[in-house]
Amino acid sequence: MASDQVPGGARARARRAMRDQVAATAVALFLERGFDGTTVDDICARADISRSTFFRYFPTKEEALFGRATETGRAWLEALIARPAGEPPWVALRRSLDPRLRELADAGEAIKPLMRLILATPALAAHHREKNAYWQDLLRPEVARRLGADPDDAADPRAEAMVAAALGCLDAALRAWMAGGQELPELLDRAMAVIG
Repeated sequence: MASDQVPGGARARARRAMRDQVAATAVALFLERGFDGTTVDDICARADISRSTFFRYFPTKEEALFGRATETGRAWLEALIARPAGEPPWVALRRSLDPRLRELADAGEAIKPLMRLILATPALAAHHREKNAYWQDLLRPEVARRLGADPDDAADPRAEAMVAAALGCLDAALRAWMAGGQELPELLDRAMAVIG
C-alpha cells in the first residue's frame, strides 16, 4: 500500500480529510478565542458543518484537539519496538521519540501557542494527562519486555516508572522549548540524562 493511502480507500481518505479539516478549524478557533471561549456551535459554523457531523468525528470538543493522540501513541510504540533488541530500555525510549520530535520541529513555532493553551487550560491539561496515561499503558508492556520482566506482572513497578519518567522528561523538555530554550532533541537529552 502506498504511504499516502489510508486503509479503506477513497471513502476513508475523505473521512480522514474532513476530520483533519474540522480539527484544524477547532484549533484555529481555540487559539483565536481560547478553549473555553469556543463552543461546538462556533466550530460547526466556521467549518460549515452540522453539530451531528461534528459529533460523528469527535465525541467531545477536547477530542478535536487530541484526536490524534491514539495514533501518535501507536507510532511511538512502533518506533520503540523497532529499536535494536540489545539497546538499553532507557536509550530505546529516548531514541524512539525521534520521529515525534521531528514532527514537532517541522511544526515549528506554530505549535508553541497551542501547547501553551493546553497547559494553561485546566480541561485541556487534564486531557493531556489522560493522553499520557494512555501512552504509559500502551508502552509499559514493551518496556517490561526489554527489561526482561513479565509484561503482565502488575506487581513489578519498573516498566511503569520508566515510561512515566520518560513522559515527564518529554513534558519538561517541551516546556523548556516553549520558553525559548535550545532545540527540542537537545532539551530532551538533557532532561533524560538527569534520570538515566
